[in-house]
Amino acid sequence: MKTFVLGGGCFWCLDAVYQITKGVSTVVSGYTGGHDPQPDYYSVCNGTTGHAEVVAVTFDEDVIPAEVILDMFFALHDPTTLNRQGYDVGTQYRSSMFYETTEEKILFEEAIERNQALWAHPIVTEVSRLPRFHVAEDFHQNYYAKYPEQGYCQVIINPKLAKARKYYSAWLNA
Repeated sequence: MKTFVLGGGCFWCLDAVYQITKGVSTVVSGYTGGHDPQPDYYSVCNGTTGHAEVVAVTFDEDVIPAEVILDMFFALHDPTTLNRQGYDVGTQYRSSMFYETTEEKILFEEAIERNQALWAHPIVTEVSRLPRFHVAEDFHQNYYAKYPEQGYCQVIINPKLAKARKYYSAWLNA
């Protein structure tokens, strides 16, 4: 099993897609990359902690290649906007990839190169060593599955799920 820690704006969006991806065993929403030793949702949303909203995606490479997990990441958010995803603005929503090994760093850099051709503007995704990962509050775990009728889910997450189904249906369970 391999785990990637990825930030593509609000963690609920990435969580919703990776939860239904074949070969993914767990998706944990959390915070990383900042200076606050005990971040919580409200402090991270304030933009004062330096943390990004991220997901830790654990998957089986015998079922789904690492490259597919990473290509999905680049399809699910706009990696060309600095500190912004749609209406969500601030460093907590930055496009980011956090590695633990040199192999992961290389995979991340290759994914950026591979996906740059799909974007008109330069990819600004931050690639950094993973500091401490802080698990987000229970309320945020598997958010879409718990609250699919919530407005954010309907307006923001549903289009991302539709895009994932369009381009990655072979890799999705639902």
